[in-house]
Amino acid sequence: MNWVKIKQFFKAQLSAFIGGMVDYGVMLLCKEVFGFSVTNAIRVSGTVGAVVNFSINRFWTFKDSKNSTPIGNQLWKFVIVVIGSIFLKSHGTPILSEITGIDYKITRLMIELIVSLGFNYPLQKYWVFKK
Repeated sequence: MNWVKIKQFFKAQLSAFIGGMVDYGVMLLCKEVFGFSVTNAIRVSGTVGAVVNFSINRFWTFKDSKNSTPIGNQLWKFVIVVIGSIFLKSHGTPILSEITGIDYKITRLMIELIVSLGFNYPLQKYWVFKK
């Protein structure tokens, strides 16, 4: 077993969880307090959560010992991943809610898990923060 890769995977999941909690909280604020549509609430919250997630990943999860990779090289790639992620979440959540009749607060968590593990993690590990 490669413990370094396993440790990095769990660090990435913790980073995603922290960013996701911020994202989810902002989504609820935007939807429930400010009256945004689910799609627009997720767009706003996804942007805020992405800033948190990028910061944690850059400086903790995928850091290189000398921080030798210029932030701009990672940031433009991260923005592309975030745009795809926000698109998948902001469209997938209401679609899944409509199909299943399950409240958006639950379908958002379901979509989040799929997007986080199947889209965000692989692209961040092998493209954005690749050494």
